[in-house]
Amino acid sequence: MSELENAVEALISVFHQYSGREGDKHKLKKSELKVLISNELSHFLEEVKEQEAVDKIMETLDNDGDGECDFQEFMTFVAMVTTACHEFFERE
Repeated sequence: MSELENAVEALISVFHQYSGREGDKHKLKKSELKVLISNELSHFLEEVKEQEAVDKIMETLDNDGDGECDFQEFMTFVAMVTTACHEFFERE
């Protein structure tokens, strides 16, 4: 597989490693999102250790208002983080 195909596969895999630990296996609860961020994005999102920051992220992502983050909402989050990192590294 290509590098991009591997990245897509990794995104899907990471989402499902954390989703459903506490409920719907196709969605992330706030606590699951917090663990995902802590484990998988600790170098990019160091300040997201506090619950208030996780609450703010979830509020931004939760387009359908169900209090959870589905895969499409997760991909929006990944796109936001990737764009912010690209802009940061472009300036460096």
